[in-house]
Amino acid sequence: MRYCRVICAVAASLLLAGIVVAQAPRGNDAGSLAARLQRLEDIEEIRTLLLNYGSLLDSRDLAGYSRLFAKDGEWVGGFGSAKGPQEILAFMQKNLGSGPNRNNSFHILSNFKIDVNGDSATAWSRWTFITPGPDGKPVISQAGRYDDILIREDGRWKFKRRTASNDIPTMP
Repeated sequence: MRYCRVICAVAASLLLAGIVVAQAPRGNDAGSLAARLQRLEDIEEIRTLLLNYGSLLDSRDLAGYSRLFAKDGEWVGGFGSAKGPQEILAFMQKNLGSGPNRNNSFHILSNFKIDVNGDSATAWSRWTFITPGPDGKPVISQAGRYDDILIREDGRWKFKRRTASNDIPTMP
């Protein structure tokens, strides 16, 4: 009976030690934990940037949309390219108009892959453009991908270069 208590006490101690070790942060200092936390915060801010892009574009808040780009940020896509927030704003107003989204079209954004390296990052994602069909039901009109280069500018993540590519239908 005594041996059973000793073995149970040792097993409990080892189990508790294993739990403590499993919960300890990786690395030997608090800097490692702070760096990991910063990386996760950066990824979440970038994910929000990617989602805000679609939301502002679909609501036709093109001024807010253009502010998602860095001072020398560039948009490249099927109908041309523009550089800098003011030029991007004018470019989008010319191509999309400046009024509301009257046809109720919208983007579905997905498959975010985000890699952060200090104050720069890259991202890759999918987009699907939905429009009302002749019967009013949603129809996939186009689909493609975004390849992004991002930078932290004035403490905020912004697009340095966003390239929109069509996969369906393919563009010449």
